[in-house]
Amino acid sequence: MNESIYNAADLENRILFSDNHMLAVNKPAGLLSQDSGTGLPNLEDWAREWVRVEKGKPGAVFLNAVHRIDRAVSGVVLFARTSKALSRLNEGIRKRNCKKIYHVLVERAPTKPADKLVHWLSHENHRARVCREGDPGAQCAVLAYATLGRVGELILLEVDLETGRYHQIRAQLAAIGCPIAGDQKYGARLRSDDGSIALHHRRLEVVHPTLKEPVSIEAPYPAPSPWWDNA
Repeated sequence: MNESIYNAADLENRILFSDNHMLAVNKPAGLLSQDSGTGLPNLEDWAREWVRVEKGKPGAVFLNAVHRIDRAVSGVVLFARTSKALSRLNEGIRKRNCKKIYHVLVERAPTKPADKLVHWLSHENHRARVCREGDPGAQCAVLAYATLGRVGELILLEVDLETGRYHQIRAQLAAIGCPIAGDQKYGARLRSDDGSIALHHRRLEVVHPTLKEPVSIEAPYPAPSPWWDNA
């Protein structure tokens, strides 16, 4: 473990929820959610080190991401601290017994202030492509959005993600002519020096794996940020 990278104390103010079964962290943009096999720093290893230090666990620490968000995206990432919690949380997500709310700044206002988007997406060459139902690899992608207002020249949307496809929000908003600020892969004009895009996993609602009670976890906007400082 590289202490200069995975300093447990530095993660403390990013902890959103913690008990014996779950740990939720506010991921900064630019950091991988999990190890990609490249050896680059990632949130899961950082959180595992926090558990080891905070809970005084000398041996191997069980910690697994229940879901991931893209490297360029910030916000809630949930980890399971036991295998039982992991199994139950994964089942809840598979059954869509959860709610994932994202906030996003787009470069152009959508034609409708609120709408439900349904597309078919395929995954190729590290990006999502809008395709037709029945095309090879096509998966149905569904989200609902509502306009919250303006932040400077950008439009703030709240997105309720119904399915969890690769780059789904990025591809679907680009498909209606509303690319996310900073997301040049999907046609954005603006960019940031740090490579972040204006997409933030704002709130996650799940059923606690042992208490069977609803848990709502909300992540503050990142600060400082090229996108969110004035939101």
